[in-house]
Amino acid sequence: MGCGSSSMKDKKSETVLKAALIIQNWYRRYRARLKARQHYALTIFQSIEYADEQGQMQLSNFFSFMLENYALVCEQSPQLIRRLFESTLQDIKDRQDYVALIDVPDSYDGPRLQFPLTFTDIDLLIEAFKQQQILHAHYVLEVLFETKKILKQMPNFTHIKTSPSKGITICGDLHGKLDDLFLIFYKNGLPSGSNPYIFNGDFVDRGSNSMEILMILFVSFLVYPNDLHLNRGNHEDFMMNMRYGFTREVLYKYKLHGKKILQILEDLYTWLPIGTIIDNEILVIHGGISESTDLNLLHRLERNKMKSVLMPPMSVNGNLTTDLKKNKGGVPVAMHGRLRASQSFSEQLSKNEWGQVIDILWSDPRGINGCYPNTSRGGGCYFGPDVTSKVLSKYQLKMLIRSHECKPEGYEICHDGKVVTVFSASNYYEEGSNRGAYIKLSSGMTPRFFQYQVTKATCMRPLHQRVDAMECSAIRILRERIIARKTDLIRAFQLQDYTKSGKLSKTQWAFSMEKTLGLNLPWRSLSSHLVKTDKDGNIDYMSSFQDIRIEKPVKEIQSTLVETLYRYRSDLQIIFNIMDSDHSGLISMEEFRAMWRLFSLHYNVEHIDDSHVDELASSMDFNKDGSIDFNEFLKAFYVVHKFDKLAKSDTTLAEQE
Repeated sequence: MGCGSSSMKDKKSETVLKAALIIQNWYRRYRARLKARQHYALTIFQSIEYADEQGQMQLSNFFSFMLENYALVCEQSPQLIRRLFESTLQDIKDRQDYVALIDVPDSYDGPRLQFPLTFTDIDLLIEAFKQQQILHAHYVLEVLFETKKILKQMPNFTHIKTSPSKGITICGDLHGKLDDLFLIFYKNGLPSGSNPYIFNGDFVDRGSNSMEILMILFVSFLVYPNDLHLNRGNHEDFMMNMRYGFTREVLYKYKLHGKKILQILEDLYTWLPIGTIIDNEILVIHGGISESTDLNLLHRLERNKMKSVLMPPMSVNGNLTTDLKKNKGGVPVAMHGRLRASQSFSEQLSKNEWGQVIDILWSDPRGINGCYPNTSRGGGCYFGPDVTSKVLSKYQLKMLIRSHECKPEGYEICHDGKVVTVFSASNYYEEGSNRGAYIKLSSGMTPRFFQYQVTKATCMRPLHQRVDAMECSAIRILRERIIARKTDLIRAFQLQDYTKSGKLSKTQWAFSMEKTLGLNLPWRSLSSHLVKTDKDGNIDYMSSFQDIRIEKPVKEIQSTLVETLYRYRSDLQIIFNIMDSDHSGLISMEEFRAMWRLFSLHYNVEHIDDSHVDELASSMDFNKDGSIDFNEFLKAFYVVHKFDKLAKSDTTLAEQE
């Protein structure tokens, strides 16, 4: 009896154990599938982000091309050239010239800063920003002038020392995410003489609170100039700000003085140090290095000449020089007042110096040996473990700490522990997409990593719901990328469709997608989200464009023209906003035509008749005064998702009931 009872118990235990193992294996596979979906979503976000940056870098080629064709543009539109190349902004000698003219009214209930600043002003500012208050333009400008004054006295690389009793905290990209900065300070303490920080660039853009982050960092820097260190990132660049949101944020929050704030920031960026060296052992820069990185050169170049990565050093041919001399004697070196007639070509960085700065702001590490062009971003390079070892050894360094790349866990270690990436903006692409992190370093001690994630209601949802939301958002922006190349994709599909069946194999479809879009994505794995597949596994390639379209402002407009204007809308917006020197939002039809011709020629825009562009622009000149509101013009081209319309209809019905 006893033996039988024991045998029964053993069998039950064995059954329970088998069941537990089955459940455990199922759960592991379930988690693995969720992680794979999350990985694919992050890959889509990152690929599209880098493709946009590549487009931004390509703008530099356009500006060079425009200058090379200066004579042609000048002949067709001399008024445009004057607007581009003449300075329209007043020179400011010191803050008294402007700040003193801005009164802070008694009715202003935001934070009031007292100069010289103290640690209480840091507290005051943080508490005000937690209450969504806006710092008055008077104080913003005063902080900017004071910050610039101190930055101008600093070297290109800040050399700092740590000790076991006084370490340093290194933060990566914040990108306008104020809650992440608040969380860092809550967990790690405010900057102080005993709690120093390095913020490694990309303070601004993308997020909605870039100005607040800048003000907290700059005020902290003014209070603790020896203990808070700011490195320049690739987004501390006025041309990047025009595409990625900070310019719009400033002009929205400071409608009266925003233009002046942007002007001063443009110059201030150039004085930010380009790196930090800790204990003569650790190099901290925003992007990375290349096989030609020369730290000695980078230490001595005049960093303030690097106005923008989109303004490479220009060579001047004879015709251009002659034309410029005829045009009031000025030589253009930047755009929209940034091209100051008083600045000569000798005041630029050399091409080698410019390339050196590009590399440290834009480069990314990879696991393969060697150094090759960063084709994803369009600027900087990919550098392998051998390049890291070579450069660190050459300058007697032990480690490179950089930022610039979103990492799922907030940080990543590679190249045999010699390269560390730290990224401090959590939820960068989507709620729950990634953690943020910061690093604490002390002399003679191993770096310590601290992770966090700003938690909102959506982050409290189960993992599968967060992955669903991420995946949905990623597929949505990918579809928008696809519809912008509809004509090109159809042409590519048809070249593969030898039997004219309207169907392709999954391999043929994936090949056409990658060749046309160049996003380096796992198209075969993504096909189930993007297209319809028959029982034989063949893809109906026209289903690539299902449930989505680009809205046409004018019904008769060519589809090719619609796609082109939608695809290049960010580039065009930057170009025409640069032309709009008075921020009126209006440009003349002549300016529009002249710049479109150069743009279409440089970008190889084919299959579009200039007359169709003229007709479209004329149709947008509503009051027939010869000018168009170009920002409104571009807003007329937007993507409509079928399910957005259904959701809107459902909401309307619910409201009616």
